[in-house]
Amino acid sequence: MSITTVAIMYDFDKTLTTKDQQEFTFIPDIEMSSEEFWKKSNDLAKDKKMDSALAYMHCMLNEAKYKNKEITKDAFVGHGKSLEYFPGVDTWFDRINDYCLGMGIKAEHYVISSGLREIIKGSAIYSKLREVFACEFLYDANKVAIWPKNVVNYTTKTQFVFRINKGALDLSDDDKVNEYVPDDDRTIPFRNMIYIGDGLTDVPCMKVVKSNGGYSIAVYTDKAKVKEFISHGRVNFISYADYSEGGELDKLVKDILIKISIEDKLVAITKEQRAD
Repeated sequence: MSITTVAIMYDFDKTLTTKDQQEFTFIPDIEMSSEEFWKKSNDLAKDKKMDSALAYMHCMLNEAKYKNKEITKDAFVGHGKSLEYFPGVDTWFDRINDYCLGMGIKAEHYVISSGLREIIKGSAIYSKLREVFACEFLYDANKVAIWPKNVVNYTTKTQFVFRINKGALDLSDDDKVNEYVPDDDRTIPFRNMIYIGDGLTDVPCMKVVKSNGGYSIAVYTDKAKVKEFISHGRVNFISYADYSEGGELDKLVKDILIKISIEDKLVAITKEQRAD
């Protein structure tokens, strides 16, 4: 019997980190307040009827150039070293991996974010992730950012759920992600998927995972902001954003993993009996 693989997918900013990734060092480095930067980005998006992710990427390049700050790949990766996380995040991935192995299953962790992949790459948790799907810049021969390469917004996020589901992790592979594959024959069936996010930009992913038999969790620091997610049936659960061992979220995810393990064994038995 093959080992069960579980995909745990996360938004990044304000799901794993305590605030937007640009607010730790990038925005202070260009001598702006967070309010000023995001107002400029949001105003640009509204005025030009522009994708909000493209707008913030444009503002990052323009404001950094104006203040003579580096916009190289290495500079962005360097900003990732300053990120601050919710309690327990630093040990979360190893703990969940060990828990899964104890049940004979394997956990894979993915980030699906509208943030910048380069900053996430510089983070302390990057090595714990199977893959990161996020916005990226294209760089010239000197590693200077010159153009948006990939853009991830709240609707395109769902594409990456299907890529993980079908094992089509190469973004240049459009055939595999679109070809028909029976649910139970997919690399990681939806029933073996957990999505953890914090806000409205995560709702499409949360709904896709939940509607297809997986599990969606909205984490919060202000319960009022996510309460409607569960009352409207958009998520399975809500939990305070604390990843510490023995906490509410830790117990919840472990209970889901137990359920996934049992269901996968029952599906395998059914397949074997049908084949006899």
